[in-house]
Amino acid sequence: MKNLAFLAFPEQAELLISELAGRFGITRKPDARYGDLLYFENLDFAEDDGMSESRLPYWARTVMLEPFYLKFDSIGEAAGELKKIQRNWAPYQYTCFRRAQLIQEKLPYINLKERNFPVKIPNSAMGLWTLIDEHTMIASSMTTSTLPAGTLHFIEDHENPPSRAYLKIQESLTMANLLNGTELPHAGQRCFEAGACPGGWTWVLVGLGAEVFAVDRAPLADSLMNNPLVKFQAHDAFTLKPEELDHFDWIFSDVICYPERLLEWINKWLSYQPDLNMICTIKMQGEINWPLIQEFADIPGSRIVHLNYNKHELTWIHTH
Repeated sequence: MKNLAFLAFPEQAELLISELAGRFGITRKPDARYGDLLYFENLDFAEDDGMSESRLPYWARTVMLEPFYLKFDSIGEAAGELKKIQRNWAPYQYTCFRRAQLIQEKLPYINLKERNFPVKIPNSAMGLWTLIDEHTMIASSMTTSTLPAGTLHFIEDHENPPSRAYLKIQESLTMANLLNGTELPHAGQRCFEAGACPGGWTWVLVGLGAEVFAVDRAPLADSLMNNPLVKFQAHDAFTLKPEELDHFDWIFSDVICYPERLLEWINKWLSYQPDLNMICTIKMQGEINWPLIQEFADIPGSRIVHLNYNKHELTWIHTH
């Protein structure tokens, strides 16, 4: 039993509450709620090692593992007390925004800006703090994410990508590197993308120098159809047999389909080529089938995450 506070992704606190109930059986209301931060006292949730990966709720961008309340009289005192504990602190704020900004400015610098892709995220401890009122905060030096407040946003390119879906693959590749140390796709590697139209993910991959075999019923944007790194086939990608295709280093799917069909397709590819790197979006259809999601998580080498650029979906990452 311990105190925990879960920070939901923006505008997705209700999905987090639903996950806590449906996946973990936590049906009681939070003891306190501060915007998207849900605080529970004496929660029978964490395991002996603090919190294992399999026990993390996907719709929490980070979890406060040792939350405490801090009373203070001044901005300088608030920052000073946090600095006594450790260096890296990120803010989540829903009130007293100007005062919170002044406190953060007195703390050691961390990068809270939008990032250029590709980016290397330092794998160092990141604390989290939140103002409750002008003289009270809740904070935790230990959290489950090395990203500031579990947040990663990229500087957007509004001109070149065929769709905004490119941001999802940028984040998922960054997370694969952060979580597993997996190198990004690069020149000399071959990628298979299912349901590639209009080509947001393909655009990122060829930008990294990789070759892409893109499959969809509809063609990609003209700039990609004419790219020498892209080979396109008009087809239902899920009906192509792995043994009839060449070797690939990466398999990608952002296809809208039932999770059961995606799982069957993933297992077909891994049975043929177990050393594949794969990134697939699990699109939710109504109420989430948590035992089915666990089948994805149980595949050796797998990680499931909810991205900052996901909504009612999860991202399954498999690397070797």
